[in-house]
Amino acid sequence: MKNIILAAACVYALAGCANAELRDSLGIQDPTVLQTGFGAQQSAEAGAAVEPWAHVYGQIEKPREVLVSLQARLDQLDQGKANYFGYKDQCWIDAAKSELDAGDRWGFVEESIGEAARLTAGLEGTQPLSPDNPTLRTVAALRPDLTASLQAVTADPRFVYCPQAQQQTACAEVQLMHAGHDAWIRQFSRAKTKVDAVESTLGEAQKSLESCVVPQVDVSSPTPGPKLVALPVDTLFAFNRSRVESITPEGRQMLDGLIADVKGDGAVSAITVSGFTDRLGSDAYNRRLSQRRADTVQRYLLAGGVTAAVQARGYGRASPATDCQMRGRRALVACLANDRRVELRFLHKEDQG
Repeated sequence: MKNIILAAACVYALAGCANAELRDSLGIQDPTVLQTGFGAQQSAEAGAAVEPWAHVYGQIEKPREVLVSLQARLDQLDQGKANYFGYKDQCWIDAAKSELDAGDRWGFVEESIGEAARLTAGLEGTQPLSPDNPTLRTVAALRPDLTASLQAVTADPRFVYCPQAQQQTACAEVQLMHAGHDAWIRQFSRAKTKVDAVESTLGEAQKSLESCVVPQVDVSSPTPGPKLVALPVDTLFAFNRSRVESITPEGRQMLDGLIADVKGDGAVSAITVSGFTDRLGSDAYNRRLSQRRADTVQRYLLAGGVTAAVQARGYGRASPATDCQMRGRRALVACLANDRRVELRFLHKEDQG
């Protein structure tokens, strides 16, 4: 009998060691996740459902119905969801569904719904979009090295021209958060499986980037056929801004007028939104800024009821419209105003014939 008890104790000790090794491999950043027994905290830092959290997420009484509604809204965006934010939105919806089916009652389902709702509203143009992943109550921060590697992919100049890398990275970010939830509820083995999948997806995203290039586009001469409208950025957006809420009243008036024209026309089959900057600043920054502005205009058009396919591309300073040589910065910035623009090309059905 003594030998049986001793053997059982050894097995238990070995299992504990194996679990600790697995836990350590996850690089958990929040020490409260590792607490057990009577010493475990019950605080906001430890993930307690404090009143502000309950006020926001406790209102989600029928999560399945909410998910169906969010999926329908996302699907209605059609091509407007074929981007990094749309892919992340879908992955949050999928994560919520999987945990709901698994019977998760910790709050991760509600937080996933909250993230999907935030992204859906941003894609619809009713609130700003941000690539940042928030801190969630039911998610423990894991593997900061993976987070840094994923951020490096999104910062690569080729990223905005690589839909496959966008999808892979967006879903890898959500899966890493999902793994953080597994760790938060002490399901370290499940967390490790997801982290391994994130590492694999990250490698695939990096390979996808290698096959994508920043296009060298010459738009100095207008393409015959499609109507071209150039909107000055200085009028369209507040200074150095790119989000929906930073569109000026005059900018909204211009875009609303274009939306009305498109709806009244009925023959517009596609719209290409191209963002451009002046030559000041780095190439990488200008490409990102021009892409964000083009994306914002795309979302505004779709939110306004445009049903034609709308594509958005940022070209940075690829197509200067000025030849400014003055040395004074203030005068130079003013002279370069025509370089800072968003161009919309309207393709009609007859143009495709």
